[in-house]
Amino acid sequence: MDKPGRRTARRFAATTGISAVVASTLISPGTAYAEPTRDEVEDRLAELNEEASAAVEEYNQAEEDHEVAETLYEDLEERVGDEEERYEELREEVQQLASATYQSGDVNSMANILSSSGPEEMLEQNADLNYLSEAQQAQLDEFGASHERLFALKDEAEEALEEAEQALEEAEEAKEEVEAKVEEQEALLAEFPSVEDPGAEGSNDSAGQSYTGSATGNAGAALDFAYAQIGKPYVWGGTGPNGYDCSGLVQAAWRAGGVDLPRTTYAQAEVGQRIYDMNALQPGDIMFFYGGLTHDGLYAGNGQMVHAPSSGRNIEVVGLAAYWASQFQFAVRP
Repeated sequence: MDKPGRRTARRFAATTGISAVVASTLISPGTAYAEPTRDEVEDRLAELNEEASAAVEEYNQAEEDHEVAETLYEDLEERVGDEEERYEELREEVQQLASATYQSGDVNSMANILSSSGPEEMLEQNADLNYLSEAQQAQLDEFGASHERLFALKDEAEEALEEAEQALEEAEEAKEEVEAKVEEQEALLAEFPSVEDPGAEGSNDSAGQSYTGSATGNAGAALDFAYAQIGKPYVWGGTGPNGYDCSGLVQAAWRAGGVDLPRTTYAQAEVGQRIYDMNALQPGDIMFFYGGLTHDGLYAGNGQMVHAPSSGRNIEVVGLAAYWASQFQFAVRP
């Protein structure tokens, strides 16, 4: 849910016009207001593309962190339950031991057990319980160890839950940031309809194309999948089947090619052989863009890439000349 301040700011931007926003970011203080030039609007759109890509991947990473933390918490909760069962079994055994010792008449020594406030205190007295057999002492030791494990697991589970809640909060904050970038982008395009979105040159988003390039094997299967998604909408945080973000499409495409990739661009950039020379690219290679590695797509051959571009656009094939070539960092070959 949006915070009141953010909602007010958005309503203000919508009623005053995005050109004032652009002017305020592009013109120095004290300068008289002027309509931004086409180049200035295109530059701002390019900045928003990169900023939105970064915000989306931050959201994806936060979602991943939340999932990992939730899984850890659930695992620890299960282990706590198992340890609680073991602890209660040992408690019953120790109580039976105390009862048997009492009935045997060894009251003074067993008074230590019965009057102990907990296993730790009992273990401190353990050295004086020389009348116990080795098996009985082992039983008491295990009881104390179980008590310690139980409380350690509970502490760890509570910490894991806190981490999960923090990760979820970060995901929600990242989601708000994405929404703000997308709204500014959409408003800018609406205010200046003659301006082209950077990176869209030569794109073709007619639905459900077939890959006809030279790639075979795993790479061919990945590109077959990606081309079949052309025309579906970009959905930030999307992993299909009705829409994808950039890393979601890459992950799904290579899964169809028999390779399991991690979720985010950051993690995908660490998989496989790196290629820094665009002239050495092969179809199916995963191309990464921007300094923060916040956007990726699949090289399709012939100087083209298939990717999920940005909010408001569809999965497409795009030429790499000019804009995308200038943003290219490296590629990986899974």
